[in-house]
Amino acid sequence: MTGEVLSISRLSDGVFDLRVGIALNAPAPGRFVHVAVSGFALRRPVSLCGYKDGIARLVLAVKGRGTAALAEMKPGERIDMLGALGNGFPPPLGKTLLVGGGIGLPPLLYYAGTYPGAHAIAGFRSPEQAVLAEEFPSVEVCFGDDYPHKRIKPGFDRVLACGPRPMLKAVAGVCARLAIPCFVSAEERMACGVGACLVCACAVGGRYRRVCKDGPVFDALDVDWSEFSPAET
Repeated sequence: MTGEVLSISRLSDGVFDLRVGIALNAPAPGRFVHVAVSGFALRRPVSLCGYKDGIARLVLAVKGRGTAALAEMKPGERIDMLGALGNGFPPPLGKTLLVGGGIGLPPLLYYAGTYPGAHAIAGFRSPEQAVLAEEFPSVEVCFGDDYPHKRIKPGFDRVLACGPRPMLKAVAGVCARLAIPCFVSAEERMACGVGACLVCACAVGGRYRRVCKDGPVFDALDVDWSEFSPAET
């Protein structure tokens, strides 16, 4: 399906806020869109940061030529995307904590806006890289070696996390020790986005699962964390 770029703005160095007028199929926090980029064969997956009144909000980080091309789009241009795709975060169950790192914050902000009452912990390498944190109704922000997982305390009924792999592993470990159910949004390179090519397969629940089709959200207890780098402590 195609939509129209309504606006694009720079949030920080290499991070852009793109608003697109488009009719998406069942958008929900944690799901993503697969965006076509002119001149490139493969689409780029981008998490939904919000969707309201037919307007999708995409916050993307420039990581290569494809995302750089998206960041250079102008209002009025047409944009092609598939979505919404994948499985999103589960609905609230009691007191919910959102833990995000860097560009992992967009789907959590969408969740916070959809389900009021959640508290968030947002981690960044430096204050200059902090984006979106001020938009959460309830949030604590940490930088550098003050890692988000160190701030998780008992008293929450569910934790939802999105961010770098080492952070997700650390969050999952803390939640396991505290016996708090935890769901993580995995990030893998994708090609088709609909589960046909198996490029994004990862070990979950004792077998390989497709992040685009079976995820990107998984129960943290099912993820095989052995393939991830050691958690920061």
